Order: sequence, then structure tokens, then C-alpha cells
Amino acid sequence: MEVIRIESNDLKWNELIEYAENCSWIAGKHLASMMRNHTFDEWESVFAAITEDEIIGFCTFLKTDYYPENRYTPWISTMFVDEKYRGMRISERIINKVIEYAKEQNFLKVYIPSDMIGIYEKYGFQKIDELQNYGGDIDNIFAKEI
Repeated sequence: MEVIRIESNDLKWNELIEYAENCSWIAGKHLASMMRNHTFDEWESVFAAITEDEIIGFCTFLKTDYYPENRYTPWISTMFVDEKYRGMRISERIINKVIEYAKEQNFLKVYIPSDMIGIYEKYGFQKIDELQNYGGDIDNIFAKEI
């Protein structure tokens, strides 16, 4: 299994759009739309986990996220791992690849939003805040110094 940063000129770009569009998580459709509309700016990126040439997960690295009040940046967001691959720490490998990229971009800290507790802490993140998202729900905000 490998994690790669995918750019619009990569062969996997359209494949990831299709995968995100049809995954079981509603946010996948949002990612597919972002990719079709080329909304990634400057260092913003999308990453995919691939095994045997098959996409099995993705995440984004963004300036802003799904919050009216974006007081943190950069965000590791839109994290998804296919159900049949969960429990194999694939999200950890995706996060580590994004952190490598964040360091190359000279960031000293990264943030992850989640409505869950107990996942990102095992990867060295600490809950630092809660933010209300555009849907009206409250998400936990996790941070990690890199």
C-alpha cells in the first residue's frame, strides 16, 4: 500500500474523482466536486491510499475547512478509508504522508477536524478546541506539532 499526492495532471486524478463520488461517505461527493472544479489553491492537495492499483482511501490538505470560523490552518481533512480496509491503520499512513508534505511546505503544526474521539489521539494529535460547522454540528479540533 502506498499513499500518493495526486495532482490534476496525474493519471489517478479522474479515478479518484470517480472513487470519491461513489464512496459510502457523503463528503466524497464534495471532494469529487472540488476536484472537478479545480478548487485547490497553492499548496492545497488531495492524497490517495492505493493498493494493487486500487484506490482505497483519500484525504485533503486545505487552507480552510467546513467552518464559518476558520481560526486554524492547515487542515488535514476529508479523511476516508474504504470499509473493507479499516482497522489496518491506513489513515495513519495517509496522515504521515500529509505531514511529510506539510513539513516540505514549512508548516509547524497541522489540524484535523472530527466528530469522533479516540482516533486521532493515537496518532499524536491532541484535542484543542470545538468548532461549529456549516451544518450546525459541533466538531472536535485536533492539533499536532510537526
